[in-house]
Amino acid sequence: MDKYVLGMVALRLMSGSAEIIAAYLMFRFNQIEKALLVNSGLALIGPIILISTTTIGLVGIADKLSPGKLLWITVGVCCLFIGILKK
Repeated sequence: MDKYVLGMVALRLMSGSAEIIAAYLMFRFNQIEKALLVNSGLALIGPIILISTTTIGLVGIADKLSPGKLLWITVGVCCLFIGILKK
């Protein structure tokens, strides 16, 4: 298996596991305040996983892309950053 794909899969598995654990914790605590706290923690993890998996994928295909296509991908990732960080 390609090492870049394996890295992306591992990150997504960790992210999915965090989601399942968070759902369990919300169920277990059974309090809205604690559920919101757990959900807020997930809000921090989500963008980090997105950025990490995208970076691994881009590093994996960077040598196969023309400079123009790489520029368009960079512009798209910048748009994602703006969307995530814009208040």
